Amino acid sequence: MSSASQPNHEWLAQEIARNRANDTFHEVTDSERLWQQPLDLSRPDPYAKYPDDLYQVLRRGFTFDLTLEDKRINQQLKWYASHQSYINRVSERASRYMFHIVNELQARDMPLDLALLPIVESAFDPFAYSHGSASGMWQFIPSTGRMYNLKQNWWYDGRRDVVESTRAALDYLSQLNKMFDGDWLLALASYNSGPGTVLRAQRKNAKAGKPTDFWHLDLPKETEAYVPKMFALAKLFHSPDKYGIELPYVSTEPYFAIIETGGQIDLAQAAKLAEMNLSDLYLLNPGFNRWATDPDGPHHLLVFADRAETFQTNIASLPPENRLSWKRYTIESGDSLLSIAHKFDVTVDVVKDVNNIRGNLIRAGDKLLIPVASQNDQFYALSAENRLKVKQNALSGSDKSRIDYSVKSGDTFWEIAKKFNVSVTSLTKWNNMAPKDVLRPGQNLVI
Repeated sequence: MSSASQPNHEWLAQEIARNRANDTFHEVTDSERLWQQPLDLSRPDPYAKYPDDLYQVLRRGFTFDLTLEDKRINQQLKWYASHQSYINRVSERASRYMFHIVNELQARDMPLDLALLPIVESAFDPFAYSHGSASGMWQFIPSTGRMYNLKQNWWYDGRRDVVESTRAALDYLSQLNKMFDGDWLLALASYNSGPGTVLRAQRKNAKAGKPTDFWHLDLPKETEAYVPKMFALAKLFHSPDKYGIELPYVSTEPYFAIIETGGQIDLAQAAKLAEMNLSDLYLLNPGFNRWATDPDGPHHLLVFADRAETFQTNIASLPPENRLSWKRYTIESGDSLLSIAHKFDVTVDVVKDVNNIRGNLIRAGDKLLIPVASQNDQFYALSAENRLKVKQNALSGSDKSRIDYSVKSGDTFWEIAKKFNVSVTSLTKWNNMAPKDVLRPGQNLVI
């Protein structure tokens, strides 16, 4: 190569320096213009793609660490994400109660993640009843229910009451949270298996020099899956599109209103006054076991929010004598208070209270006033008795033979099961009961 064709390195170096100087000048002057402009702090809303509904409120209020990865969480998440029909069914039930639950959690400044707990407990079925005697969407056993002032009798079971059971569940969770120094995961584990179980597992780990947080504890199998289910649901409801799930729209307006009734009332009468279907009234008031509210209260009913004014107006104008239907009954020879109560599907206490009877003696020929349902039994389809009949009748469609057995005084589940060569577990399951439940003479069991 000749010297004439060789590049002028000095010129090239000067050109590069000149270009760099120009670039630097423009960067500085452009920056000066930006400095004089207002700072834009806006960021894209990660939730904007979802409807502005109650689930959106949940997403913004979740506090669990949803970045947490654990094989138990992933296992539960995989199941939920592959069962759209289950999510649809649960969401439809939840839509009746979710506004109230979220509202109560916000009022107590508790994590909104806890609004998903009834999915794990009962799939939001207010009539759910487990083999361990747990009842309602928050699944209280009788003793814990009584501990948190949930009334339970023939007429009414507060463990299924939407408002009362939610109050009790949040009270219990708050107490457990304090017991475990603010650790919600340990509180949830304790809600499932009892605080004693969790405390023993912690002591065992501490003694062995192991961590005492939930993820390292040796707990019952059900409990070890319980908290991961909560995380899996929170992840799913937080980012449904990520997992191929669709969530229905749930309004941010109240679903129901609480209206005072002023006393006992036939539920069929109440549904008519509220211009509601009786089944819808039962679904909002699942605590009531029978055809009427408890004569000793609670004296209020939940009705659709848009029917509140109508119900309030109509019940205020209802004469007291029309709240219930009554029947005059003439006592026959051989009658007892128990047989009369059984005949009219009321309790002995009701018969005695209404007729001012102090003892148990009655005389043939005397007349009694008995409160009775205004409609036939089948009309009250979601009463405890009719829900049990549906379950018992399902046996008729199976390949098993059915026996109807009337409980006698002194009978136990163990004795009845032994007599008919079945297990206590099967016997109680067929009759929507638990082994610890009390049997009443005259009660009908299906075997």
